[in-house]
Amino acid sequence: MFTTMFDTGLYGRLRQQAGSHWQNYVAHPFIQQLAVGTLDESAFRRYLTQDYLFLIHFARAWALLVYKMRTLPDIRAAAASLEAIVSELPLHISYCADWGLSEAEMAAQPEAMETINYTRYVLDIGQSGDALDLLVALMPCVAGYAEIGLRLLDDPATAMVGNPYARWIANYGDSDYLTGVQSALDLLERTGQQRGAESRFGSLSTIFTTATQLEAAFWQMGLNAPVKP
Repeated sequence: MFTTMFDTGLYGRLRQQAGSHWQNYVAHPFIQQLAVGTLDESAFRRYLTQDYLFLIHFARAWALLVYKMRTLPDIRAAAASLEAIVSELPLHISYCADWGLSEAEMAAQPEAMETINYTRYVLDIGQSGDALDLLVALMPCVAGYAEIGLRLLDDPATAMVGNPYARWIANYGDSDYLTGVQSALDLLERTGQQRGAESRFGSLSTIFTTATQLEAAFWQMGLNAPVKP
């Protein structure tokens, strides 16, 4: 299944080093409830709104990564990921509209503290560190969502019929999405080899694990949304 894709190379080592924090992220109660269709719709709408705000900063972080790359092939690879995010935003907005959320409404919402904490952490890593630091901070989101999608699709307990969240689940197991994730993993591996990842593994692990914890907090933010009667 996803084992080969996520268990090897620098990413696999960082993921393993994150330990229980990684499991808290990819198997969070938000995800468990979403998988069986019991997640409260208020929680999901809260998540969708904040995810829209998050993606704007995520695109900024990838744009910063493009700037920090030194070779044309790596600039192209980072730019392709940036373009994928920017191109996907209209689809995200369309999906949110199906849940009664307009772009204007989402844009007008204040950022949750969890959104601020996560996005500003990634941008700060990008500003203060090099391309490898920034790429490591981005990877829990990029590859983590793919792992979550594939886990859920592979789990017979996941409800794909009559589940209002089935389309969301299917999106993160989509072949086009997984191709983009593999490209990001390849870029991480190349950048790690170019920029001495082995000698920096301790600090890179701290960045990766911190971003993982912030991902779990983002799920919890959604789960903590007030339930509407």
